[in-house]
Amino acid sequence: MAGANFQSGTVWTGDNLTIMRGMNSACVDLIYLDPPFNSNRNYAAPIGSKAAGAAFKDAWTLDDVDVHEHGELAENNPAAHAVIAAARLSHGKSMMAYLIFMAVRLLEMHRILKPTGSLYLHCDRAASHYLKLLLDATFGPKNVNNEIIWSYKSGGGSRRHFGNKHDTLFWYRKGRDWTFNADSVRVPYDAVIAQKRSHLFHKDGKVMGDVWDIPRPPNHAKERTGYPTQKPLALLDMIIKASSHPGDMVFDPFCGCATTLVAADRLQRHWAGVDLSPRAVELVNTRIAQDREGLGTRWSGAIALDAPPRRSDLGESPHFRYRSDKHFLYGRQEGVCNGCNLPFPFGNLEVDHLPRSEGGTDHLDTLQLLCSACHHSKNGAPHGG
Repeated sequence: MAGANFQSGTVWTGDNLTIMRGMNSACVDLIYLDPPFNSNRNYAAPIGSKAAGAAFKDAWTLDDVDVHEHGELAENNPAAHAVIAAARLSHGKSMMAYLIFMAVRLLEMHRILKPTGSLYLHCDRAASHYLKLLLDATFGPKNVNNEIIWSYKSGGGSRRHFGNKHDTLFWYRKGRDWTFNADSVRVPYDAVIAQKRSHLFHKDGKVMGDVWDIPRPPNHAKERTGYPTQKPLALLDMIIKASSHPGDMVFDPFCGCATTLVAADRLQRHWAGVDLSPRAVELVNTRIAQDREGLGTRWSGAIALDAPPRRSDLGESPHFRYRSDKHFLYGRQEGVCNGCNLPFPFGNLEVDHLPRSEGGTDHLDTLQLLCSACHHSKNGAPHGG
């Protein structure tokens, strides 16, 4: 394996898909991502906070994704495409667009993970069920280790339903062997049980379960930046301790206010991250400088880049090298036949001219995709003929 083609301490500003496509395969030990949740909301850090100026949109349309990517997924990962097609029927085009965005990125994350690597995807009820299916399609359904519930008490209540007081983290492994440092995530036994059966128990307690009661930091806490979706350092500390070793590479493709990177730095891991906002670089530097000052060491600053790394293992990722008109048309038509308006797998649609352009050019504006039945019917042949 060629190893990482970037340095620890790198933070890229830009589209994480472009950055990841430039990263060597099998160079990352642990990925944590806290992506947009398709919450249909816009987020912005308040004026005067450390993260002021950071903002992102979490509402999706098909204009937010490259139409080629839908066709590429349909051809190269039919299982993921089937999830996306189902989401279009059951939830609408917004969820379809969001899942296309996520699916192409999950494919790259799977590629850049080492065979012993792990991925933790953080989400909430807005799309967790669809994201679980995408992860199954990408990593394999047998490679899920845990569905972790992060429980917290903060946030408002409701007079019409139970309060929403948890997020979900899906932990997937890439291969048969993976890192799990059980002794780093032990918690005390229940006192009554410990008294009854103390001779069977580990001296440091039991391995933590899959429900994590970790409070959000209060507004006055030193770690608070004002970033609208900030997660507590204690949460990332748990993940990094459990699923990596000192010196391993931790990667966060949606690094936001840099909590993952700060936690990784504290635990002597190598780290790298990506975010659309240049504020991420500033927050990394501010937060780690404060940490290092408390330890009596000096922080020289993150390596801030906007250009993707250049792969030194296999060149450009093979399954994204070829983009055809059919990929574009499949995305433009949202995966459905332009005749009967029914969804079809990529291989079951044929490129054909629009009726008004018979005998015309092969420009994309004159082309469409039809299923076999519609194609034969359009050309005067009986169905199946």
